Amino acid sequence: MHIDNYQFGEIVVEGNKYHSDVIIYSDRIKSDWWRRKGHELCLEDIREVLESKPEMIIVGTGATNCMRILAETEKYLHSQGIKLIALPTEKAVKTYNQLISEGKKNIVVCLHLTC
Repeated sequence: MHIDNYQFGEIVVEGNKYHSDVIIYSDRIKSDWWRRKGHELCLEDIREVLESKPEMIIVGTGATNCMRILAETEKYLHSQGIKLIALPTEKAVKTYNQLISEGKKNIVVCLHLTC
C-alpha cells in the first residue's frame, strides 16, 4: 500500500482519508488505532501487528515526535529479529514509501497522526 499524503491529523492511503491513528499492513488498514497510554507504545498496543509476523515495523511517533517506545517493547522486537524504525510521522511516511518502492515487503507501519 502506498501512502499518498500525510499532514497533521490526516493521512491518505490509496486514495482513502483517515483522521485517526492507523496501522498499515500490506493488505489492509486498521484505523482508529488506540494505545493503552496515548503517547507510549507498549507490546499490548501492537499484539495484532506481531501476529502478522513482520520483518520490520516503522513507527510514526507524531508530528513533534512525542510518542515514545517503551524499552521493553524495543527489547522484545529485537529479540524476535524484527527491525524497528521510529521517526516523526512525516519522516516515517517517507521512509515507508521509499522502502515499498524498493520492493521491500512484510513491513507494517504504525502512525500517530497528531502531536
